Amino acid sequence: MGISILILTLDEEANLPQCLASVSWSDDVVVLDSCSTDATREIAIKSGARVIQRPFDNYANQRQYGLTEIPFKYRWVLMVDADEVVPPELADEMQSSVAECSDSVVLFRMRRRDMLMGRWIRGSSGYPTWFGRLVRIGRVTVERDVNEEYQADGDVRLLNEHLVHYPFNKGIHAWFEKHNRYSSMEAKLALERMASAIRWGDLLRRDPQARRKVLKEVLYRMPARPLIVFFGLYILRGGFLEGRAGLTFCVLRAVYEFMIDCKVRELQLRRAGMPL
Repeated sequence: MGISILILTLDEEANLPQCLASVSWSDDVVVLDSCSTDATREIAIKSGARVIQRPFDNYANQRQYGLTEIPFKYRWVLMVDADEVVPPELADEMQSSVAECSDSVVLFRMRRRDMLMGRWIRGSSGYPTWFGRLVRIGRVTVERDVNEEYQADGDVRLLNEHLVHYPFNKGIHAWFEKHNRYSSMEAKLALERMASAIRWGDLLRRDPQARRKVLKEVLYRMPARPLIVFFGLYILRGGFLEGRAGLTFCVLRAVYEFMIDCKVRELQLRRAGMPL
């Protein structure tokens, strides 16, 4: 059974060739481009991929558009970002999994290996985090503007192999630009979360996404959250064992969390009619 590929792009000429090469085993590759101004579109066309352009509004809408408005050759679609690579062992596992699973299975989740300075930053990145990426068309919806959540109307399975993620390959400046956008979206969602009750019972669920969501809601209510995140990743999760790469990532992650907190406070003041 075949698998179609959906790649989201925005000015990804630095990353896209490696990503496309890693999914060349599929004969149905679609690049959903957010109107790039570099050579992204030309690279995709040259590789044989179909290119569809849609102005970006948020990540959930972009993925949902891809799943509902684009016709695919196969009923299973793997969604990858341009800065991710699909190793051969993951490709083999996905193909065998969709061929053998029952009709009740609609979503496969997988983990990523985040790379920085040539090494896997396992502790610093907070590994493992499970991502819903291999979906059965028509059975999964995407929610949440950033760091999306996948709602499945059937069974969910976990894969053993990993995606490989190169979040800094476009440069540190690009990471800051992207996370400036992310932090604005997260700040709006954080205000909504703080206004709702925490679903403590979800901590007992087998679904790792549900447990992670509760822990995130708790963390957003804690004072000095950026420092807590740094301490947790660098000390408790062993980021200090990963050298300069580990320290760099943990500091950047704390900065990102601080950006979110600053923007949450800004939104609170604006809504109260007060100057920043």
